[in-house]
Amino acid sequence: MIAHISLCAKKYGFLLQELIARDFKVKYKRSVLGMLWSLLYPVLMMGVLALVFQNVFRFTAGGVSYLAYLMTGLTLFNYFSEASNLAMSSVVANFALIRKVYMPKYIFPLSKCLFVGINFLLTLLPLYAVILLTGTGLCWQHVLLPYAYLCLLGFTMGMGFLLSAAAVFLRDLFYIYGIVLTIWTYLTPIMYDLSAVGNTALIALMKCNPLFQYIDFARTIILFHATPRPLQFLLCGVSSAAVLIVGAAVFRARQDRFIYYV
Repeated sequence: MIAHISLCAKKYGFLLQELIARDFKVKYKRSVLGMLWSLLYPVLMMGVLALVFQNVFRFTAGGVSYLAYLMTGLTLFNYFSEASNLAMSSVVANFALIRKVYMPKYIFPLSKCLFVGINFLLTLLPLYAVILLTGTGLCWQHVLLPYAYLCLLGFTMGMGFLLSAAAVFLRDLFYIYGIVLTIWTYLTPIMYDLSAVGNTALIALMKCNPLFQYIDFARTIILFHATPRPLQFLLCGVSSAAVLIVGAAVFRARQDRFIYYV
């Protein structure tokens, strides 16, 4: 299944590049700052959230820099949120193209995940600026961070396949998923420390959240300068691979019926 997606991406690489380039042109069309917004937006968002949660609600992060803690969580979660949202509507938005030209329909959610992934790489610049300016510092374990990013990409692609396939048959999903993402945001310890949650059952539920695993993996390295435990490597890899395989399988099983729901 995964090999099939890889072959399609390789065979239709030019089309994939064109779709990604189109997304960049549409997103930054008539924008004065252009791609600089990819750097400014997370910084401005972090500033607002840090002001509210650190100074109003008095949130802390267990002895480490709250700004670095917040920025790490925001950077990873925002990638998933934006990429999964765009991937969900990617097939429906390209029905006109699907009816005219044959192409593997995998290409649409995949292009959205990669397009947002390029923006994600740009947001690492303000993240590392915060890491340095807050005195958090760097360590050799940062070379392990691409593992977490690749796992996040795989998980997001899997969710993108599931959501884009489901949205063809259930257009209400566009509204439902917004609510789901809001709940998901608050169930992921982005703005607060997990130790502040008093309910042990809720903590156990949060730890089952794959996004928590990817963020926790990154924070272990960035904030504590430690090597993630083997269990952390395993949980990140298994959750990513499982969702990607299931998502690709569901998408492949349903894609031939998409044309009937234009």
